[in-house]
Amino acid sequence: MTGELIHLTPWDLAIAGVLVVLLAALSHWTRLGVAKPLLVAAMRTVVQLALVGLVLQALFAHATLYWVVLMSVVMLAVAGREVMARQKRRMAGWWGYGLGTAAMFVSSFVTMLLALTVIVQPTPIWQPQYAIPILGMILGNTMTGIALSLDRLNDSAWQQRPVIEARLMLGEPWWSAIEEIRRDSMRSGMIPMINAMAAAGLVSLPGMMTGQILAGAPPMEAVKYQILIMFLITVGTGFGTLLAVWFGARRLFDERERLRLDRLKPGRG
Repeated sequence: MTGELIHLTPWDLAIAGVLVVLLAALSHWTRLGVAKPLLVAAMRTVVQLALVGLVLQALFAHATLYWVVLMSVVMLAVAGREVMARQKRRMAGWWGYGLGTAAMFVSSFVTMLLALTVIVQPTPIWQPQYAIPILGMILGNTMTGIALSLDRLNDSAWQQRPVIEARLMLGEPWWSAIEEIRRDSMRSGMIPMINAMAAAGLVSLPGMMTGQILAGAPPMEAVKYQILIMFLITVGTGFGTLLAVWFGARRLFDERERLRLDRLKPGRG
């Protein structure tokens, strides 16, 4: 039997915020060097989620395809920036931003459209109650996977330059010379979601399922939606990682199959 949603007051959130401040104070006392980033991240969480809440409230009240598309494009643009910022070494020029963004667009939007048109089938198909949360969860996890894989690809290529160039001089094509690095990079981007699926229900209760249960949804209905979302996230992350690593690796070589690490530069993260 489910009950009504218990509404939280600002004071309830303030209590949780005090705990974060205490953690920051302890971090400062123990000289961990994370007190300031922790407080800044907490403030960003409050401001960003509050703004998103206001935007979604207005979007749900005046739902049109135009606003849903605009919101989706903004989410994609911000995710693309985060992918670029999280890399120790990133592609120079528009590749630094465009590679991850394009991979997320192809994988996340295709996965979301498939889910909305074939599985969930809301009316209208772009209903923001379903489209925005599904896209947000897929984008968020795909962003992390692509950032990890590209960071691993670029950093490994930089460190293993002599090995790659030796294999090229022995006559191997570019894709063979960097094949092991590509596989490791793809694996690093996909492992977090594989681990999340393996631990779901036993070690942790995933966020969407927990949120639906707290909102009063029947547990089994929440479980079905969580399974769907985790499968969609895994597919989006997998295909996005594969695309990003393949085209990222190709960008590291020119048309004469020479290794071009001058196309990398330090990231901002």
